[in-house]
Amino acid sequence: MAVNSATVIGNLGAAPEVRTLPSGQSVANLSLATTERFTDRNGGKQQRTEWHRIVAFGKLAEVCAQYLSKGRQVYVEGRLTTREYEAKDGSGKRYRTEIVARQVRFLGRRGDVTGQPASSEAPF
Repeated sequence: MAVNSATVIGNLGAAPEVRTLPSGQSVANLSLATTERFTDRNGGKQQRTEWHRIVAFGKLAEVCAQYLSKGRQVYVEGRLTTREYEAKDGSGKRYRTEIVARQVRFLGRRGDVTGQPASSEAPF
């Protein structure tokens, strides 16, 4: 048995970058920050921010592009994947780990739209 699942809740670092693949399918790339707050051994307040790369395809990508903007809080559920690519400067191979989104829920506030679900199963 194997499970490949990732769930994160955080804030977008920028508006989604959307492009169209040669097949005509939309793809959106999102940068999501999660911040952990904790108290260190000396009693000092600390925080650590992790950045996550999120990729959404098809209708889910289009909905993300339409409704998401920098700073928006979102819930993302998907699977982890690592892909290989060639460095732009030609210095060799690079690897990127991403979450391929199955579901995105819009949290926080953007006007009066809150908690709007968007998923690859949604009938948009």
